[in-house]
Amino acid sequence: MSEPGAFDLQALNAVNASAAFNRAMGFDVIAAGKGEVTIRMNWRDDLTQYSGHLHAGLIAALLDTACGFAAATLVGAVTASHFSMNCLRPAVGRYFVASGTTLRAGRRQVFARAELFAADERDDLTLVATGETVLVPTGEPRKADGS
Repeated sequence: MSEPGAFDLQALNAVNASAAFNRAMGFDVIAAGKGEVTIRMNWRDDLTQYSGHLHAGLIAALLDTACGFAAATLVGAVTASHFSMNCLRPAVGRYFVASGTTLRAGRRQVFARAELFAADERDDLTLVATGETVLVPTGEPRKADGS
Protein backbone atom coordinates (compact mmCIF):
# COMPACT_ATOMS: atom_id res chain seq x y z
CA MET A 1 0.00 0.00 0.00
CA SER A 2 1.55 3.31 -1.06
CA GLU A 3 -0.08 6.52 0.09
CA PRO A 4 0.03 9.95 -1.58
CA GLY A 5 2.12 11.24 1.36
CA ALA A 6 4.77 8.52 0.95
CA PHE A 7 8.35 9.80 1.21
CA ASP A 8 10.88 9.41 -1.58
CA LEU A 9 14.66 9.64 -1.16
CA GLN A 10 14.65 13.43 -1.44
CA ALA A 11 11.95 13.81 1.24
CA LEU A 12 13.71 11.35 3.56
CA ASN A 13 16.97 13.24 3.16
CA ALA A 14 15.13 16.42 4.19
CA VAL A 15 13.59 14.65 7.20
CA ASN A 16 16.97 13.18 8.12
CA ALA A 17 18.64 16.61 7.85
CA SER A 18 15.95 18.15 10.06
CA ALA A 19 16.67 15.69 12.91
CA ALA A 20 19.46 17.08 15.11
CA PHE A 21 20.34 13.62 16.48
CA ASN A 22 20.68 12.11 13.00
CA ARG A 23 22.88 15.02 11.89
CA ALA A 24 25.06 14.77 15.00
CA MET A 25 25.55 11.03 14.54
CA GLY A 26 26.23 11.34 10.82
CA PHE A 27 23.33 9.27 9.46
CA ASP A 28 23.26 9.36 5.66
CA VAL A 29 20.24 8.02 3.74
CA ILE A 30 21.76 6.48 0.63
CA ALA A 31 18.77 4.66 -0.88
CA ALA A 32 15.01 4.67 -0.33
CA GLY A 33 11.87 3.51 -2.06
CA LYS A 34 9.20 0.81 -2.31
CA GLY A 35 9.23 0.00 1.39
CA GLU A 36 13.00 -0.16 1.77
CA VAL A 37 15.76 2.14 2.94
CA THR A 38 19.53 2.05 3.39
CA ILE A 39 21.32 4.28 5.90
CA ARG A 40 25.07 4.62 6.34
CA MET A 41 27.08 5.92 9.28
CA ASN A 42 30.86 6.14 9.53
CA TRP A 43 32.76 4.79 12.53
CA ARG A 44 33.55 7.34 15.22
CA ASP A 45 35.56 6.61 18.37
CA ASP A 46 33.35 8.99 20.37
CA LEU A 47 30.29 6.76 19.79
CA THR A 48 31.66 3.67 21.51
CA GLN A 49 30.94 2.06 24.85
CA TYR A 50 33.52 1.01 27.46
CA SER A 51 34.84 -1.98 25.42
CA GLY A 52 35.34 0.02 22.23
CA HIS A 53 32.29 -1.27 20.34
CA LEU A 54 29.55 0.91 18.89
CA HIS A 55 27.18 1.78 21.74
CA ALA A 56 23.95 -0.25 21.79
CA GLY A 57 21.94 2.96 22.03
CA LEU A 58 23.32 4.02 18.68
CA ILE A 59 22.74 0.57 17.22
CA ALA A 60 19.10 0.92 18.31
CA ALA A 61 18.87 4.39 16.77
CA LEU A 62 20.15 3.15 13.41
CA LEU A 63 17.78 0.17 13.38
CA ASP A 64 14.78 2.24 14.52
CA THR A 65 15.47 4.95 11.94
CA ALA A 66 15.86 2.38 9.15
CA CYS A 67 12.52 0.80 10.08
CA GLY A 68 10.74 4.16 10.29
CA PHE A 69 12.18 5.49 7.05
CA ALA A 70 11.38 2.22 5.20
CA ALA A 71 7.76 2.49 6.37
CA ALA A 72 7.62 6.17 5.42
CA THR A 73 8.39 5.30 1.79
CA LEU A 74 4.97 3.61 1.70
CA VAL A 75 2.71 5.44 4.15
CA GLY A 76 4.35 8.79 4.93
CA ALA A 77 5.02 10.03 8.46
CA VAL A 78 5.08 7.37 11.18
CA THR A 79 5.93 7.01 14.85
CA ALA A 80 7.06 3.85 16.63
CA SER A 81 4.77 2.11 19.09
CA HIS A 82 7.06 -0.87 19.73
CA PHE A 83 10.74 -1.54 19.04
CA SER A 84 13.01 -4.48 19.79
CA MET A 85 16.55 -5.36 18.81
CA ASN A 86 19.04 -8.18 18.98
CA CYS A 87 22.77 -7.49 19.14
CA LEU A 88 24.43 -10.48 17.48
CA ARG A 89 28.12 -9.56 17.80
CA PRO A 90 30.26 -6.57 18.78
CA ALA A 91 29.66 -3.71 16.36
CA VAL A 92 33.08 -2.64 15.12
CA GLY A 93 33.85 -1.53 11.58
CA ARG A 94 34.95 1.30 9.31
CA TYR A 95 31.29 2.16 8.73
CA PHE A 96 27.83 0.73 9.31
CA VAL A 97 24.94 0.06 6.95
CA ALA A 98 21.38 -0.23 8.24
CA SER A 99 18.92 -1.78 5.79
CA GLY A 100 15.23 -1.38 6.61
CA THR A 101 12.36 -3.30 5.03
CA THR A 102 8.61 -2.88 5.43
CA LEU A 103 6.98 -6.22 6.14
CA ARG A 104 3.36 -5.08 6.12
CA ALA A 105 1.85 -1.63 5.72
CA GLY A 106 -1.70 -1.29 7.00
CA ARG A 107 -3.82 1.78 7.69
CA ARG A 108 -3.27 1.62 11.48
CA GLN A 109 -0.03 -0.31 11.89
CA VAL A 110 3.12 -0.83 9.86
CA PHE A 111 5.53 -3.67 10.59
CA ALA A 112 9.17 -3.22 9.63
CA ARG A 113 12.51 -4.85 10.32
CA ALA A 114 16.10 -3.78 9.89
CA GLU A 115 19.55 -5.29 9.82
CA LEU A 116 22.76 -3.52 10.79
CA PHE A 117 26.00 -4.49 9.09
CA ALA A 118 29.58 -3.48 9.94
CA ALA A 119 32.05 -2.99 7.08
CA ASP A 120 35.66 -4.09 7.48
CA GLU A 121 38.75 -2.68 5.76
CA ARG A 122 37.84 -4.58 2.53
CA ASP A 123 34.23 -3.32 2.64
CA ASP A 124 33.00 -6.84 3.47
CA LEU A 125 29.79 -6.57 5.51
CA THR A 126 29.05 -8.58 8.67
CA LEU A 127 25.61 -8.67 10.29
CA VAL A 128 25.91 -7.25 13.83
CA ALA A 129 22.30 -6.55 14.89
CA THR A 130 18.66 -6.84 13.89
CA GLY A 131 15.57 -4.91 14.93
CA GLU A 132 11.83 -4.94 14.48
CA THR A 133 9.38 -2.10 14.86
CA VAL A 134 5.64 -1.64 14.92
CA LEU A 135 4.84 1.83 13.63
CA VAL A 136 1.72 3.96 13.51
CA PRO A 137 1.04 6.25 10.54
CA THR A 138 0.54 9.77 11.90
CA GLY A 139 -1.03 11.31 8.82
CA GLU A 140 1.10 14.41 9.32
CA PRO A 141 1.52 16.37 6.10
CA ARG A 142 4.99 17.23 4.88
CA LYS A 143 6.29 20.67 5.69
CA ALA A 144 7.08 23.15 2.94
CA ASP A 145 10.76 22.12 3.10
CA GLY A 146 9.83 18.51 2.24
CA SER A 147 10.02 17.11 5.76
